Amino acid sequence: MKGKDFLSISDLNQGDFSRVMQRAIDMKAGRAEPILAGRTLALLFEKPSLRTRVSFDVAMSQLGGHCIYLSQAEVGLGSRESIADVARTLSRYIDVISARTFAHATAEALARHASVPVVNALSDREHPCQALADLLTIREKKGKLDGVTVAYVGDGNNVANSLLLACALAGVRFRIASPGGYEVSEEIMALGRGLVGGAGSIALVERPEEAVRGADVVYTDVWTSMGQEAESEKRRRDFQGYQVNEKLLSLAVKDSILMHPLPAHYGEEIAPDLADSPHSVIFDQAENRLHAQKAILVELLSR
Repeated sequence: MKGKDFLSISDLNQGDFSRVMQRAIDMKAGRAEPILAGRTLALLFEKPSLRTRVSFDVAMSQLGGHCIYLSQAEVGLGSRESIADVARTLSRYIDVISARTFAHATAEALARHASVPVVNALSDREHPCQALADLLTIREKKGKLDGVTVAYVGDGNNVANSLLLACALAGVRFRIASPGGYEVSEEIMALGRGLVGGAGSIALVERPEEAVRGADVVYTDVWTSMGQEAESEKRRRDFQGYQVNEKLLSLAVKDSILMHPLPAHYGEEIAPDLADSPHSVIFDQAENRLHAQKAILVELLSR
């Protein structure tokens, strides 16, 4: 991996990606060992969390290490105490920091000042740990990644950014449909084009039907993310027609899989009954956060 941190999918090259994927597969198969005994992970979270907090904590425990949770109320990151001082202090106590922040610049500042690895556990720009779990799930369900078609329907948010970059790196054909004004940025598109390997491609379209038709994987996420609550009503209007439902899903291949990173707003981006449909792999996807993050931690701490 480039440098000592994992802030973006673009920190991985194809060799890194393949190694992390294989390690996650092996660990899920029951071949994880307590190879991080004596190591400590600090979860430094500005935002609340279910899957990210629990999966990192359990991952470190299964690897023989220890985990400490630090909330914004306890630390006052950037308010009560400077980001630089928090990073330098934690570096004297622990071996790796997993940071869940509002601003990506905060994660970058932590990495700049810490002498231990920093993992982006979510920022407004990317959610790279989620993307690795997503690709692990697709590989399990489809038997491969290269040449698989993924259709993403909805907001060009942090999840979409990391998924686009991960799909490009893995040779996946990625199509994303977003309403005008909510597209993935040209910066992310350009970064993704530079990562494309194998049979991979990236396409930005406007209509969900165009993205989903013939897709192997249909993926959606919330229309309103944490910190955007004031925009909820406007976003509901702007995203009308972008709900993943039975009608839209029927345009994908017959054995398509349905993915969502959770939490879901049922009745908005996803129809209420789809999470329990035969197509849904949503909770397999949630489980795979654990295995992908074990692989990331070992990758960063065993070099």
